[in-house]
Amino acid sequence: MGAYILRRLALVIPTLLGILLVNFVLTQFVPGGPVEQAIARAQGGGDVFEGFAGGNNDAGGMDALNTASDSKYIGARGLPPEFIKELEKEFGFDKPPAERFLRMIWNYMRFDFGESYFRSVSVVDLIIEKLPVSITLGLWSTLIAYMISIPLGIRKAVRDGSKFDTWTSGAIIAAYAIPGFLFAILLLVLFAGGSYWQIFPLRGLTSDDFHTLSAWGKVKDYAWHITLPVLASTIGAFATLTLLTKNSFLDEIKKHYVMTARAKGLSERRVLYGHVFRNAMLIVIAGFPAVFIGVFFGGSIIMETIFSLDGLGRLGFEAAVARDYPIVFGTLFIFGLIGLVVGILSDLMYVLVDPRIDFERREG
Repeated sequence: MGAYILRRLALVIPTLLGILLVNFVLTQFVPGGPVEQAIARAQGGGDVFEGFAGGNNDAGGMDALNTASDSKYIGARGLPPEFIKELEKEFGFDKPPAERFLRMIWNYMRFDFGESYFRSVSVVDLIIEKLPVSITLGLWSTLIAYMISIPLGIRKAVRDGSKFDTWTSGAIIAAYAIPGFLFAILLLVLFAGGSYWQIFPLRGLTSDDFHTLSAWGKVKDYAWHITLPVLASTIGAFATLTLLTKNSFLDEIKKHYVMTARAKGLSERRVLYGHVFRNAMLIVIAGFPAVFIGVFFGGSIIMETIFSLDGLGRLGFEAAVARDYPIVFGTLFIFGLIGLVVGILSDLMYVLVDPRIDFERREG
């Protein structure tokens, strides 16, 4: 098992390099970068994408294009070349792309993500500041989904075809059909908007006077703030995981070894938790990385925006729109690294559930 884990860790490096290379190529060579945005602000435009959206199509705009200089930047016409070179030097675009990429790799090996173009603060400091919000959403949503879904799925498998199984399946399918962001808006309007009930806060993870509260008061304040975002993030994962658990246990219950165990006189509880549980849980554990990453990454942008939470998802989205490359690459690097580590932890959980699994022998 040790050699297998080492091989998996060795594959993390080329995977991260591939992620960074693809995103570097995509973001460095598309219009609307930081230099273009600085030029647009200098000329009073403020929106470098206006020309792509069909704006600035009047005769004056066409005359400006016809009398333009040979600058490679859209909107740079009429600006001194020295000003353009100063902007390129400020944002690091005075170097060839290959040199910029290699320097970025060297810095990332030391976890030095540079400074934000527009915030004048270290990317590492920004990530440390925003990470607790995203971890809160991802971790609590995943834990709650597993704590509810696994017992419920087992119960549905044992009582397959009963009234309990029928009405819970209906509720689960209805919950799965509701998009997470729509459920979040519904919770926000009903319980935090003030139109119906003002029970939960609208934004933030803690209150302004959090530091003055007692230990128990801090726990209650924290739980009070995260209730709605975590519920909205859990709904989709909860429905999928419940049905996955039920189907996994149903498949195992119908196998011959279960019939043999029953024929030998073992109780249903002993059969379920002594034989079926270990085998059925493997596929559930296999889905852990997908559930965690889906909630942590995919849902973080939407939930953080709806509930005004200042986390990594919102930070990465705003940086991508503003072409703030150090933040874009830093958040992608952290997201990719966490995803790869979670995948390795999933394999370790396989072995904990069923020690008979030997990844080294399977690879050989």
